[in-house]
Parts: sequence; C-alpha cells; structure tokens
Amino acid sequence: MPLKLAILGRPNVGKSTLFNRLAGKKIALVDDQPGVTRDRKQAEGRLASLPLILIDTAGYENVHDGSLQSRMREQTEAAIAEAEVALFLIDARVGVTIEDQSFAALLRKANIPVVLAANKAEGKAGRDGLNEAWELGFGEPVGLSAEHGEGMADLFEAIRQALGEDAFEKALEEAEPDYTHFGGEDILDKLSHIDIDDQTLSDDDLVAAIEEADVDVEPEPVRPDKPIKLTIVGRPNAGKSTLINQLLQSDRLLTGPEAGITRDSISIDWEWEGRRIRLVDTAGLRRKSRVQEKLERMSTGETIRSLKYADIIALVMDADEAMEKQDLQIADLALREGRGIVLVISKWDLVKDPDAAAKHIRDLSNRLMPNAGGAPIVFLSGLTGRNIEKLMPAVVSVYANWTARVKTGDLNRWLRHTIERHPPPSVHGKRIKPRYMAQMKARPPTFVLIASRGDQMPDQCKRYLVNGVRDAFDMNGVPIRLFVRQGKNPYADKAAQQRPSKRYKPKH
Repeated sequence: MPLKLAILGRPNVGKSTLFNRLAGKKIALVDDQPGVTRDRKQAEGRLASLPLILIDTAGYENVHDGSLQSRMREQTEAAIAEAEVALFLIDARVGVTIEDQSFAALLRKANIPVVLAANKAEGKAGRDGLNEAWELGFGEPVGLSAEHGEGMADLFEAIRQALGEDAFEKALEEAEPDYTHFGGEDILDKLSHIDIDDQTLSDDDLVAAIEEADVDVEPEPVRPDKPIKLTIVGRPNAGKSTLINQLLQSDRLLTGPEAGITRDSISIDWEWEGRRIRLVDTAGLRRKSRVQEKLERMSTGETIRSLKYADIIALVMDADEAMEKQDLQIADLALREGRGIVLVISKWDLVKDPDAAAKHIRDLSNRLMPNAGGAPIVFLSGLTGRNIEKLMPAVVSVYANWTARVKTGDLNRWLRHTIERHPPPSVHGKRIKPRYMAQMKARPPTFVLIASRGDQMPDQCKRYLVNGVRDAFDMNGVPIRLFVRQGKNPYADKAAQQRPSKRYKPKH
C-alpha cells in the first residue's frame, strides 16, 4: 500500500517544490513569495520503488487567534494526524530558526516517524545549515535539493530506517495494474450498406438490419475503483470550499470571509453511498482583465487545468449574483471542454423569498445558458447544510448522461421519425437527405450523421438534431457533439465511367 507522507515545515523552505518533484509533475503552485500553499494538497507520487501518497502543507506558524494563519496551522496539524511519516523540511541556506525549533517541538509530540531533511543543501552555502539541523533532535538530517533532484537516494534510505523493515516492505507492495481497455470497431463501415432514406424499409426492418450489423459497443462497466472526478469551480467567495467541507462533514479546507483564500487546486478522495468521488476544490475565477498578480495568474491556470481534467463540473454561484457574465463564461468553457455540468446556487439560507428567487434563476438559466443543455440546478447552503443532500444525486445523474451510449437501432428509429416530421431544408434546390446516425463515443456523447449534401447542412438544423437527441434520450447537463459527414454518391462511379473523355484535337 502507498505510504502516506506529509511534507512539513515553516513557510518558503521548498515543500511544494519537493511535492512536485516526488509527484513527477507540477501539481502544487510554486513561487518565491512565502505562504503560497494554504490548504493541504494530496497526490500520488513515487520515490524510486516506493509508492507514496503525498500531502503538501501550508507553512507552519504558531498562531492561535482565529486568523487565516491560525486556520492554516490547523490544516497542517490535521495533515500530521493523517500521515504515516512526517518529512520535516528546513532551509539549509538559512539554518535552524526559532520557527523550526517550535515546529520540531510539535513533531516530537506526534506519534509518527519523522524524517528530517535540509533543502537547498547543494553547494557550500547549505553546509552549515545541514550541520545545524542535528540540534533539532531527529537524528542525521538528509541533505537534498528539491529543485535539482539531489539527495533522493539518501531520502529513500532515511524513510526506510524511520519506518523499520516490516513497515517499509509493506509500503512497497502495489496493486496489480489494470490493463483493461475498451474500444469499438468502425461503426460507419458496418452501416454503409443501409440506406435510411429507403422508403420501402420499415422501422422494424431498419432496426433489424442495424442490429444484424452488430455495431453497438458495449457500455463501459461501472468500476467501483474508478472515482468520479468532480471539480468545484466558480468566482471568488462563492462558497466552494465551504460546500466541500459540508459534504465531507469536516473542516478539511480553509474557509473564511476573505475572498481568494484558496489558491491551489486541492484534490480529495471521498466516498458517497459506496461510490468513489474525487473532489477538487479550485481557486476562484475572476475576469481576465482583473487578474494582475503573477500568483493569481498561476492559480487561474491551475483552475482551468483542473476543469479540463474533470468528469463533472459543479459551477457554484452566489444566490445574490448568479448567472453573471463570468459564470456564463465558466459554464461555456466547461461545456466546450466536453465536461458535464451541475449548477449550484449557494448561500440559499440567506434568500428571503426562495420560490420567487428559484423561478428567476431558472428563467435566467434557460435564457442565458441554452448551451448548458438543461443542466440540473441545486439550491443549497454550504454553511448550514440546507439541501446539501440534493447535490450528489444530481452529479451522479449527469455523470450517467455523460457516459451514456444510445443503441444505434433506437437512434436511427428516432432519426427517421424526426426527418419525417421536420425534413431538412433544401439547399440550391436540392434537399439534404440524412441516411443514418451512430454514436461514436461517450464522455461526452458524440454522434456522426451521414447525409447526402451533409456539408451543406445549416447550423440551425444541426442544433435542432442535437436538442432532439437530448430530449429523446434524456441527456441533460452534458454537451452533445454532432459531426455531419457527406454521404457517398452511389452513382458517382457510374457517372465517371459514362462521361466521355476529352481528347486533344489539333487545330487545322
């Protein structure tokens, strides 16, 4: 089983740099400005052959006054209680400080092994600080450079000694990798012989022909070990972290009246009714013109990256300011990236007339977010827990729509009835003739329509078909992608054979 390792220390000693080094990618924000990390962040990592669950923490400051720094301290203490090994990091170039000594006193009270490491120990500048680290009382310090990757072998050996051989061998054990993959054969080739425009072909004959072609790819089975990646996004101070704390029933994330407390994207594994969920808290997204500081630009980039790798997006909006321009832009970005979306109206406990406010917000959603595809709206309060039980059923429902597969027979039966009621328009006096339709993939649902003169199909006709698929097969809250391809002209080859060739005739 992976070893849960908390990286601890005072601000600006390089904890997030080491976190990224062990994770193998830039997950945590890193900047010369102290105090960038505020929440505790978790990710999978590896040190040589040792699998790790890494916990990045805020710099420890011994403050107990209810301030932001005090709440950051509580998050660090929670990481110590959760970890199996503490990696205590100091700055070798600065040496041992009063804050380091205070932190060492805290760790001596913790009932977990402690590995002491002096970061930035490369070169002569870190030698004195490395020697000073002995006085903290945790045995021989490991000299390393998180930025350059030096000292990792020594760190591996120090963790082995701190754990003991039995615990270390257990930590080395890993689950067998799952090589299962799912894929389908070329659907279009299997359907190319069927002409949906053939009026002599009854619905039953059409479905029978499609089923005989065996084109339906079996839906991916539900894997209980694969979590739903739910990313919480929204503008600053919309109540995102408070909502996650309410779901977890713990003060897992820093919250408070200050806007912009969350700077980094924080991933948390959770279980809801036996279903694994990976919650991702993100920094608030402001309008691009208002993002000035380098650190906020980094936070914004991290939020957008988290959005792109999500399955479902919960867009959190303040009840008093819902559906503003920035909310619409976030929703549009999520849908363009192919993510399912749930609209969350927070701070509902402060609304004086809930019925009227809910009707107003639903009207705004229908008018301003037509591309959201009937996304469910959940009115709740992260602070009091009001209606919180309605969020996850909405998320799971949208996830089911996002991963849904429509049987090709049902899809073409619907298409045939649809074009009978509303035939596509004529272009240059010639009618567009849809032949057949197939779903190419899910996540999000993606369809291809083969039609004669399909390259001339107007956009409004495509939107009508997309909305029809959504209504007919209950695919609310997810983007539906439709590609229209030109059908092959069955007479093209004959026409080419019959066309007289042009020969050069010399002038007399």
